Formats: sequence, C-alpha cells, structure tokens
Amino acid sequence: MKRGSTLFLKGVVVLIGMAALAVCIFMLPDIARRDAEAHPETSYLQYPFLAGAYVLSLPLFISLYQAFKLLSYIDQNKAFSDLSVRALRHIKYSGILLSSVIAAGMLFIIIFIDDDVAGIIGLGIMCTFASAVIAIFAALLQRLLRDAIAIKSENDLTV
Repeated sequence: MKRGSTLFLKGVVVLIGMAALAVCIFMLPDIARRDAEAHPETSYLQYPFLAGAYVLSLPLFISLYQAFKLLSYIDQNKAFSDLSVRALRHIKYSGILLSSVIAAGMLFIIIFIDDDVAGIIGLGIMCTFASAVIAIFAALLQRLLRDAIAIKSENDLTV
C-alpha cells in the first residue's frame, strides 16, 4: 500500500475522532440541557444520560486509536505481524461492546419509555448495525491475517 493512501486514511481517522470529540464536548451537554428544560419531570436523568453517552464513546475512541495504529503498522511494513492482529482484535471487541450496549439501551427505551420512540429506535438500529458490521469485518480480517502469518511462517521454515 502506498504511503499516500495510508496517510489519507490516517487523516480520515483523525477527522472522525475530532468530530466525535466535538460532539461529546459541545453537543451532548446542550442536548441534555434542552431535554431537561423541555421535560422538567425527568430532568434528573440528564447526568446519567451524559455519563452513559461518554462511556459509550470510549469504545469508539479505542477503535479509532487501534485503526490509526494499524495504519502505522502498514506504513512500517509490519502489516503481517501479531501487532496488527492485536489491533484488529481490539477493534472487534470494541465493535461488539458498542453494538451490545446500544442494543441494551434500545431495549431499555422500549420497555420503560411510553412516548413515541420510533426515531430513537431507528437511530439505535442503524448504529447497532454499523458497529456490528465493523466488528464482523475486523474479525474476518483478524482471521485472514492470522492465517496469512501462519502460512508465511511455514514458508520461512521450509526455505
């Protein structure tokens, strides 16, 4: 892979991280504040909402960091190494954790909230699906990379 492609992908990963951080810092507190003003009877839930949103953002940032490390390994010609397999494993687990927590949150909303929640459920389904696809893709790449490393080590031993 050319260095320009990995540099572009690193830039995309950094931009996604900056956008997610901006949402966490600027938009989430404002959303919680406006919801607390609109529904004073449930205003006490704004802090658990913020805590949950910030905890939920951690797997995203872990995945982005591991993707950045994986691209660095590719730049250093260490794409076929255990370090790459480990980075993909972290991405896989982060995707699984993210989709599981979002699915549990949707289940909580369905059970305990009586309002019209179709939009929230639709957004949750999309986010769950996206993180599950990323986890499955990372698992597939991890298995393929592990097999390629095993074949490469077998060939090195026979030569």
